[in-house]
Amino acid sequence: MIEDYLFHLTFLQILGTALGVVQVLLARKNNINNYIFGIGSILISMWVLYRSQLYGDILLNLYYFGMSIYGWFYWKLGKQKKTTPISYSSKEEHLKALGIVVVCFTLMAYWLKFHTNSNVPIWDAVVVSFAWAGMWLMAKRKMENWIYLNISNVIAIPLLFYKELYVYAGLTIFLFIVGVSGYIKWQEILKNEKIEQPTTA
Repeated sequence: MIEDYLFHLTFLQILGTALGVVQVLLARKNNINNYIFGIGSILISMWVLYRSQLYGDILLNLYYFGMSIYGWFYWKLGKQKKTTPISYSSKEEHLKALGIVVVCFTLMAYWLKFHTNSNVPIWDAVVVSFAWAGMWLMAKRKMENWIYLNISNVIAIPLLFYKELYVYAGLTIFLFIVGVSGYIKWQEILKNEKIEQPTTA
């Protein structure tokens, strides 16, 4: 019985990881279809995380789910009803991202510590708070999303090893590497888009 349970959990981790890998590779290429694979990965991850008592990450994935739907529509239409280009965050957007981190950490740390049986409430809250800000910036197609997401990844890696979620730990290491290359790739895309824009006399 225990062996079957562990096999089932491991299989779901692998399936969710595979979908997650496709998602981040498509995001790196600035492909809107990354959200489709991301949603599949999110739904699987929520079940695995529930069984592993990582409640903060469950809420994180619920947020991912909502932001994935929002991001797909925003990438597709944007504010001007046309495809949203990659750009750097404005000062106001930087402040909003930092605000998301602070508010999310405060709420999550309190909830995880006093209302769940999580044994890593503070670290779990840190992972969630930076990831929330990163996903918001990703939905806005902002360069800095890779920075916030990688801060979350760096903290999540040892946490996942501690929870013995080795497949997800491996995925998160992969996500960190893609995050670095994704930032570089988006810089190249942004540079090329500026070069292709017609100049006015």
